Amino acid sequence: MTYTKDPRVDAYIDGLLGWQQDICREVRDLVHAADPEVTETIKRTRQPYFVLQGNICALLAAKDHVNVFLYDGAIVPDPEGIITAGHENKTARTVAFRQGEAINAPALTAMFRQIIANNRAGGWRKLKRDAS
Repeated sequence: MTYTKDPRVDAYIDGLLGWQQDICREVRDLVHAADPEVTETIKRTRQPYFVLQGNICALLAAKDHVNVFLYDGAIVPDPEGIITAGHENKTARTVAFRQGEAINAPALTAMFRQIIANNRAGGWRKLKRDAS
């Protein structure tokens, strides 16, 4: 898969432990595969974000896991139960991956695609407001 890489995101990933790099690169590939218009950037000084008409997700490596923050306002269905934290969070939920854990690529990609569709429809804040 070919997409434009932000060298700052490369630098972030390259600075991680090998297993964390593998997770981040796979998630990066999945979010770009979800829609060819996805772009990547750095926000909050060093954190990789993936955006398309709004935030889709962000990466944050911790000591023993990698967090993928999904910016979905908790409105995207999670039928596979991949969300690990932030179930009641009003902005973002988290999928945490630890060393040796497989990424459920179909489930994560489906969530990315729904977040992108929601962003194109005005964003989760607008969709929640309109549903009220």
